[in-house]
Amino acid sequence: MKISKISTYIVGNQWKNWTFVRVDTDEGLHGIGECTLNGFAKTVEAAVHELAQFVMGQDPFNVEQHSLRLFREVYSDAGQLHGAALSGIEYACWDIMGKALGVPVYKLLGGRCHDRLRVYANGWYRGPREPQSFYDKAKAVVAKGYTALKFDPFGAAYRSVDLRDFALAIDIIAAVRDAVGPEVDVLIEGHNRFSVHTALQFADAMARYKPTWFEAPVPPQRISAMVEVAKRSPVPVACGEDYYCRDQFAELLMHNAVHIIQLEPQYLGMTAAKQVCGMVNAFNGVTAPHSAQGPLCSLTCAHLNLATPNFFIHEIFDDFNDDWTGRILTNPIKVTDGYIELTSDAPGWGSDLNYDEIAQHPYNPNNYLPLFRAGWEKRDGANAGR
Repeated sequence: MKISKISTYIVGNQWKNWTFVRVDTDEGLHGIGECTLNGFAKTVEAAVHELAQFVMGQDPFNVEQHSLRLFREVYSDAGQLHGAALSGIEYACWDIMGKALGVPVYKLLGGRCHDRLRVYANGWYRGPREPQSFYDKAKAVVAKGYTALKFDPFGAAYRSVDLRDFALAIDIIAAVRDAVGPEVDVLIEGHNRFSVHTALQFADAMARYKPTWFEAPVPPQRISAMVEVAKRSPVPVACGEDYYCRDQFAELLMHNAVHIIQLEPQYLGMTAAKQVCGMVNAFNGVTAPHSAQGPLCSLTCAHLNLATPNFFIHEIFDDFNDDWTGRILTNPIKVTDGYIELTSDAPGWGSDLNYDEIAQHPYNPNNYLPLFRAGWEKRDGANAGR
């Protein structure tokens, strides 16, 4: 079997364009992948087609070789753009392998370690940055059966905040804790916003509300800063979604400070993602993969999580997107009472792209999430706050 064609598709979801890949073979099988990257849909699409030459005519089963060649042969490190394009192609190869062998991808990754996957809700707090709005929406999330939820209470904060804005963020955290009660996991998203000192001030102030983690409190580029916060924070730190190669995780883990690792398989490829999960296991840590892209990202992460013994919790946006987004896949993820159950043994990812639905939602350059612009919580793309 040889790879014979690579195609790309962009879906104009309002808050983030989603980019998908289809890989066809000379034996009639095809696989699908995703390579979404906020604000760079067209750029990643171009990168997929530039990298295609390194796998055309090759056996799709050779995913280790493909991952190496797609990264090494260009002799350039294009960061998340590179990782996303690589992953879109490699994901599709895993799908082809599963279809050729008649098994779901999670069986190729080591088999089922969990009967079901506990999830946390994200994207549920679309609306004004007010404690009452967060309170009301958190109540609705728990009523749907979720036992964990994540949110960013910090508005458009960057590096430091004034006393009034600081107090508002803590009031929002307090409102969510009050809404959900003491037994629901509350996860605080930092979006790489703060200096070390500001992050630690927030960690101290939020600790009384018992958050499960403080995610990405400082920018990821200086691992030493993340380690400093993690070692001094009374709240566990979670991070990792920004990294796109194994070496970055190796450096992070060697400090033995962060033990909740949020790898982004869509920047790594499934081959390297599985290896990173093993690295985390060796450091007695747990994985909570970043799953905040399109619906295929949710599905592929579920396959990885099922086959990961040290899996902790699964991120889900799908319940809080526009209704039509659930039709992009022929068999999307479903959440029931706060859990995902992959009960089907359909081969590969167990789903395909709905090309008719994709055609109805074209690319829009204004579809991205401006996290440092006031009003981004409304999730209405680049128009937020204007």
